[in-house]
Amino acid sequence: MRAVLSRWVDPFVVTLLVVLVLGLVVPVGPGAQRVVDAVADVAVTVLFLVYGMRLSTREVWAGLRNWRLQGGILAATYVAFPVLGLVTAWAIEPLVGAPLAAGVLYLSLLPSTVQSSVAFTSVARGNVAGAICGATVSNVAGMVITPLLVLWLMSGPGGAAGADGPTGGLGGLRTVLVQLLLPFVVGQLLQPWVGDWVRARRWLTLGVDRGTILVVVFGAVAAASSAGVWSSVSGWSIVALLVVSALVLAAMLALTWWGGAALRLSTEDRIALLMCGSKKSLATGLPMASVLFPVAVAGVVAVPVIVFHQLQLVVCAVLARRLALRD
Repeated sequence: MRAVLSRWVDPFVVTLLVVLVLGLVVPVGPGAQRVVDAVADVAVTVLFLVYGMRLSTREVWAGLRNWRLQGGILAATYVAFPVLGLVTAWAIEPLVGAPLAAGVLYLSLLPSTVQSSVAFTSVARGNVAGAICGATVSNVAGMVITPLLVLWLMSGPGGAAGADGPTGGLGGLRTVLVQLLLPFVVGQLLQPWVGDWVRARRWLTLGVDRGTILVVVFGAVAAASSAGVWSSVSGWSIVALLVVSALVLAAMLALTWWGGAALRLSTEDRIALLMCGSKKSLATGLPMASVLFPVAVAGVVAVPVIVFHQLQLVVCAVLARRLALRD
């Protein structure tokens, strides 16, 4: 029974859901909230510094020659997914409300995952080097592309987030550049000296990844609870998000798999496109949400990201095992 559960349930996501519940039920006063927010800001900066130190520049350049695969991953992540997100957010807003619909749109603008995309590509016997490059490039590009897409599509009175959209316009972009991109660039500059040491200590990057997410989620959800935001999120809304996430994931899986065939990619490359192009990064999305949105709004926006993340892990784990059995 324990082995079966470990195959289907990500322990970290269970922990994340526990923290989310704690944020819902544990009262946090204004003073404590300021401390949590400050810790979250520091954690986000350290997270992207570690990203920069961890990612080898050679990995990025090694896979760039496969332009059809890399172009397909970028097009799926930053063109097809956002278009699908816009249509979906518009369609479901009457059902789940504007904040959760904005969260679905925000989800569609995120970069791909790195660890799970590469891991599932490996399990499915796909092009691991191409997946590493594609997921890495997606995340590096997402440092700039995702904030720009959010500020373009979700700001202002006509934006999907309405009056509670991203903060600060160009000021919000400046905050992202200082808090996310600058630490990443510093990490890349340090990478030749510390990269091997960081990569050899997976527990370090894993701890920073997950610790940051837990702090950000708790702070965002607690702030949302204090502001009474959660009164708009019902059990029906969560069920609706699960259904919507399943439909969006199915659409992107079909598009990336058959799109790979249209691009005349090999089966191994199609697997890399399938795994990288259909995923969205929880590790990047939640810290970015804490920077791009007001703290209380970030808690609600994070809900579709969390729901989609768990679903994509389960579905892609099953697909990877099935693809690994091919002749």
